[in-house]
Amino acid sequence: MEHSQSSATTVHIRWMIRRDMPSVLDIEAASFEFPWSEDEFIRCLRQRNCIGMVAEEEDRVVGFMIYELHKNRLHILNFAVNPDIRHRGVGQAMISKLVGKLSHDRRNRIMLEVRETNLDAQLFFRNSGFKAVSVLRDFYDDTSEDAYVMQYRYQPSQQEMSVPKGNRIGRMAG
Repeated sequence: MEHSQSSATTVHIRWMIRRDMPSVLDIEAASFEFPWSEDEFIRCLRQRNCIGMVAEEEDRVVGFMIYELHKNRLHILNFAVNPDIRHRGVGQAMISKLVGKLSHDRRNRIMLEVRETNLDAQLFFRNSGFKAVSVLRDFYDDTSEDAYVMQYRYQPSQQEMSVPKGNRIGRMAG
């Protein structure tokens, strides 16, 4: 999915491959006080429902996201953009990609946990349509910080809303 606006970076979003790992680890280390290790990334990505994607600008990995597929939601586990190019639409392009995977009748929300001290992430996700829905006390292994659970809910179109549930014949016969 291409994305551009004034001063925005045009990025290409694709599946993460093994060759991306050094760039992903660099972005992770530059973004978080308690970064994931390479082993943690690999262990996560080996799970059947875990997906890694990267945002690329001119063949350079500038952002990534790791998320899990659940029956009725997507759960973002890790999400970061290279600090040098933040605020240029890369994170927004990645979120748009995920939102595009939502639907009215299947996975209808995106969830994630954000550290209480990570104000930049809280603002980014809030500006992207997420709302804080609960607090998880003492959520992290490495600190006593709480996490905010943030959620994005799918908004069905008018067209989807007007499609009746189930089939007509079943309803008429019932």
